[in-house]
Amino acid sequence: MKLSFVIPCYNMEKYLPECLDSLLDQNLNTDEFEVIVVNDESKDNTLAIANEYSKKHSCIKVLDKKNGGVGAARNSGLDQAIGKYIFFLDPDDFLAQNVVGKLLTVIEANDLDILTFHSHDFKFDGPKTSRNINDIDANNLHITDGITYIAERKFKNEIWWFLTNRAFLIESGIRFIEGRWMEDAILAAELFCKARKMAHFDLDVHRYRILPNSAMRNKSREHYNKVIFDNANAAHVYNDLIKTIPANHPQSKQCINRLRTRQQSFVFFLMVRLMKSDISIDKIPEMLVDFEKINAYPLDNFLGEDYHGLEYSFMVWIFNHKSAIKPFIKVFRPLYRIIK
Repeated sequence: MKLSFVIPCYNMEKYLPECLDSLLDQNLNTDEFEVIVVNDESKDNTLAIANEYSKKHSCIKVLDKKNGGVGAARNSGLDQAIGKYIFFLDPDDFLAQNVVGKLLTVIEANDLDILTFHSHDFKFDGPKTSRNINDIDANNLHITDGITYIAERKFKNEIWWFLTNRAFLIESGIRFIEGRWMEDAILAAELFCKARKMAHFDLDVHRYRILPNSAMRNKSREHYNKVIFDNANAAHVYNDLIKTIPANHPQSKQCINRLRTRQQSFVFFLMVRLMKSDISIDKIPEMLVDFEKINAYPLDNFLGEDYHGLEYSFMVWIFNHKSAIKPFIKVFRPLYRIIK
């Protein structure tokens, strides 16, 4: 078995068929791959749809479990996977036609732990075909270890833009943190730092659907506040990860700099969310002291190649001046409640 797709699902009846159809429309024999749909106690017809596909296609398997969140669902799917490579995919996304075979050829031929690729964002109708599948050259890959990859390239938080060797993933001992958001951002960075050989292949592969009601855009009070504290947790985990980067690696400084930027991004977006939340302003000083202890505050490493522009610069100035934060939020919150 060459490849296992792992798809965590919660209330995805509207999008799951397009996702599964795209996996069946690849240049692979059905005995070369499996699709593991993990139903996380959906309340709609997601499970029924998955079971119907499973009856028609032997490569599609359904795992039905009690609700435990996306991290637990992905871990459950990984535990059942038997493919040489793993592709974590979200059910509201899909793949371009006939791209997976080329990915597998490249990752196998170069004996890579991880192969990253191109993803295209869309809101309504994503293109079904790859824009460059007929003219992309796989012979000039820039193969590095993961620390060098991070040092040289801006990388995404998500985990649907790369293939991973399953043996490498298991050997690493890395799993998704369960019960918290940002679990994909943590796993991706941890995996990259352990990769011995990885590369980017700029094949147009993945379609990322932008949804106004996605989990990260959920505005319910409980969920919104949980994301704030889970961002704080991610900042702490990244601090621990930064400590593992070998000082004698030729790219350690650049890698640490990018990881520090990403760590501070968790704090920046936490603060943006906090402005819009009902969390007491009086809790902010304590949070900032906590971030100072792990070099995640002040935001002296945030602005640069990965995050730039007037809006970012203005908000960083506010956040880095403790005396300005409280009055700014006091003015902002009433206005936000009017316009939201």
